[in-house]
Amino acid sequence: MQPSDIKPFPLIDMSGSALERGRAYGSQAKDRVHKTLRHYKAQVSQMKLANADIAAIIALVTPAVERFDRSYLDEMRGIAEGAGVAFEDIFLVNARTEILKIAARPDLRAKLLGDAPDGCTAVTVMPSATKNGELIHAQNWDWKVECSETGVVLRIRSETGPDILTYTEAGMMARSGFNSAGVAITGNNIESSVDYRQVGVPLPMIRRKALECTHVAPAMTMVYTTPKTASNNMAVSHCDGIAINFECAPSETFMLHPENGLLVHSNHWLSPVALGKLMDTGVAMSPCSLYRHSRVREVLTPLVGSITPGSVKKALLDDMQSPWSVCRPPRLDPARNIQTATVSTVVMQPRAGIMEVANLAAVNPEFTIYRLKA
Repeated sequence: MQPSDIKPFPLIDMSGSALERGRAYGSQAKDRVHKTLRHYKAQVSQMKLANADIAAIIALVTPAVERFDRSYLDEMRGIAEGAGVAFEDIFLVNARTEILKIAARPDLRAKLLGDAPDGCTAVTVMPSATKNGELIHAQNWDWKVECSETGVVLRIRSETGPDILTYTEAGMMARSGFNSAGVAITGNNIESSVDYRQVGVPLPMIRRKALECTHVAPAMTMVYTTPKTASNNMAVSHCDGIAINFECAPSETFMLHPENGLLVHSNHWLSPVALGKLMDTGVAMSPCSLYRHSRVREVLTPLVGSITPGSVKKALLDDMQSPWSVCRPPRLDPARNIQTATVSTVVMQPRAGIMEVANLAAVNPEFTIYRLKA
């Protein structure tokens, strides 16, 4: 793949009711939604899952979404309508982690846990550690190379809450982003021995709900308390200088706080309390996680007090030990016959209302600026 072949992620504007927002999203991102669906449907097909199996799992998860926020079902129906696909297809995209791995049956679980998890490296820099005194919240998203053609940036206008800017997969409700109230969130995969024992709320909806909060306290409460199907790590910050990392097991959450102005996380558990209660089952699937976490800290620590968005980009684009590097170039995973890469590098300045995103940064480290205000 040549740098000239890589294009910026499109910006999708949404407003109105949940159904109207969904229709606008689906119609503007129609081609990318279809690419997203082809990708995950191929994955489902390789697992030899019948449509009835998928339908049964969707039926199992839907009540949890309805209790959490019924309007999300309306928005997904709107996305499906705008893109000309089935509602179940959009639900699959938003709950793909849960649907592809859920323990509906022990034999199903045994088949699904072999799928490669997506990886990420996230960093939050506190105002005390930056050159201009403004918080920076950023993330690499490591997943399948095909997703470089399915990513979008959503700009969501709301009449009842803060406006939102979020990077995500086409058809999905949110991944990493921030809002006009100064709240920001990123999420990265972790796994544990207590996963898939209950049905919880799909992760994109938890992140979206956090971004709908006008204050950081309810956003953190949403991440901390919402039941989940499997483990996940989420960092929540506010531009005033608040940041907490939440290592979430399905029914319990463990907190990590900034050290020397930095909050860094990759794809393994760090909380000593958590590791005393559960087993980290994800490191074997993502061994470079141990190195990526320490490497980002090593790059940024000498700069504390003068860190800029450029410094954060440099840390997240680090290629030491490539292809097992912080910024992962496209590489084949022979055990699973899939190609993975750092699909996106997202650097957010919530106070300034700016998100900078690079598509496949290891190949083409060019950032596009997206603004919350048009």
